[in-house]
Amino acid sequence: MTKASRLACALLLVPGSAWAETPATLNPANTAWLLTATTLVLFMTLPGLALFYGGLVRTKNVLSIFMQCFAIACLVSVLWLAYGYTLSFGDGGGWQHLIGGLGNGFLVMIRPDTLRGDVPETVFVMFQLTFAIITPALVIGGFAERMRFSAVLWFTLLWFTLVYVPLCHWVWGGGWLAAMGFLDYAGGSVVHINAGIAALIAALMLGKRRGFPTTMMLPHNMTMVFIGAAMLWVGWFGFNAGSALGANGSAGMTMLATHLGAAGGSLSWMMVEWIRHGKASVLGIVTGMVAGLGTVTPASGYIGPMGGLLIGLLAGIVCYYATQLVKRKLQIDDSLDVSPVHGVGGIMGTLLTGVFAAPSLGGVGYAEGVTMAGQLWVQGIGACATLIWSGVWTVIILKGIDLTVGLRVSRDEETEGLDLALHDERGYTLE
Repeated sequence: MTKASRLACALLLVPGSAWAETPATLNPANTAWLLTATTLVLFMTLPGLALFYGGLVRTKNVLSIFMQCFAIACLVSVLWLAYGYTLSFGDGGGWQHLIGGLGNGFLVMIRPDTLRGDVPETVFVMFQLTFAIITPALVIGGFAERMRFSAVLWFTLLWFTLVYVPLCHWVWGGGWLAAMGFLDYAGGSVVHINAGIAALIAALMLGKRRGFPTTMMLPHNMTMVFIGAAMLWVGWFGFNAGSALGANGSAGMTMLATHLGAAGGSLSWMMVEWIRHGKASVLGIVTGMVAGLGTVTPASGYIGPMGGLLIGLLAGIVCYYATQLVKRKLQIDDSLDVSPVHGVGGIMGTLLTGVFAAPSLGGVGYAEGVTMAGQLWVQGIGACATLIWSGVWTVIILKGIDLTVGLRVSRDEETEGLDLALHDERGYTLE
């Protein structure tokens, strides 16, 4: 396959792009792969992210993390059915560049034999739903151990509606960023930059946990963290390679680049930590893996294997120092490092997509007439637009919730732990 044809395939296979205009003939292989990928992406949140985040918090708050992840999955699923999918991927008419239409609200236009491209639209709906679930679930790492459960639910509803859905449409649903030629294969801007800036703002607006940074707040269960991280790594193949929307060479190359990004991020974070502190930690290597995966995500379908490895290696180093800056220098209590890992990684990956997509670096190339400099300019616009849109709306949403139901638990509830204070349960009963 020539580089030009690889680029055409890659662009047509991006979620929400013009690939939907291909002949409506069901492809069983593509359908089977997308069903598998959908399962893998949901597996990333439940149980992957829940275990990863749950192990990172203190013993008294582990169930609150589980509860938040589970509730977010349920709430977003209903919202996606009601209006999320149609506003993200529907025809917005004269407003198409900003938002989709409501013509397919509650999925009234979808039947078992309705196709989107060569797969059932029901499968496409479910695949995109798993992305909508994990994005607000990532944000909870920024305010872990101190937000009221009612506030989490209100935040999820409003943030999903006002932030995630429009961004999803801009990038994958035929909106203005897609029209500019912005490249985001599987969620560098829609998922990672979006969640990263929201988590940072939430951490700033809620304030630090009681005792931070003088009191040590170590992960209570590193075995749980490791298991969750391993699930994230495997699930990420569905996240990225599933975005090819077919069982084809693009999916295979995406999976390979994704895996090498994870390996590169793990190794570089581990080495930096080893050099600086004299020992390599499990927490460090798994966090490097997440950094590598989050950073390679927007580029994964447009690059070659070496591009994936190099992006991962850079991600481990940059995100390590970003974490040190946020936590130690600025003393911002982004509890589970969402902003320095997902946010910084997402920005870097979005920009590096414009570099490593170059044919000379093993990528698929650019659209006709587009240079590396031109693509970098578009990538920068997309990253900035995401930061501004998500940042401004996150401030407004959190302020509104704080003035109504309240954002933060009381001092006594925080001391007692959210498991007992909000859910009347303990994660462990053998103490």
